[in-house]
Amino acid sequence: MMKVKGRCHCGAIEYEATVDPEKVTVCHCSDCQVLTGSAYRATVPVPKEALTLRGGPPKIYVKTAESGTKRAHAFCSQCGSPIYSAAVDDPQTYSLRVGCLEQRRELRPTKQMWCRSALPWAMKLEDLPRSERQWASP
Repeated sequence: MMKVKGRCHCGAIEYEATVDPEKVTVCHCSDCQVLTGSAYRATVPVPKEALTLRGGPPKIYVKTAESGTKRAHAFCSQCGSPIYSAAVDDPQTYSLRVGCLEQRRELRPTKQMWCRSALPWAMKLEDLPRSERQWASP
């Protein structure tokens, strides 16, 4: 188990949790692509009793999955950073967004799901040119 700390971009919401780093998952579903504005979403589950939220309450958006299941997606109402998703009624587990955690470098995904929706290029980034910072403008 691992103690983690997270926050939204503006700092209005902060949290601490104890997670199992062996349960980090990448989801390639089209909903995660749209909700993140990226190719996939990385999450780590945390039991309700192992999560402490501080600061303002997150804004909640309820999404209906392909299966019909409803999920509450929490994000900062000021900066829009995604914080977690959970069951709508009486959540027992929260899926924390790895990108908002201070320890994100140590939370390597152990599995991928919804690969049928994966963007083909998202699986092949190792050969692209790299830069330590933003590319210089021409």
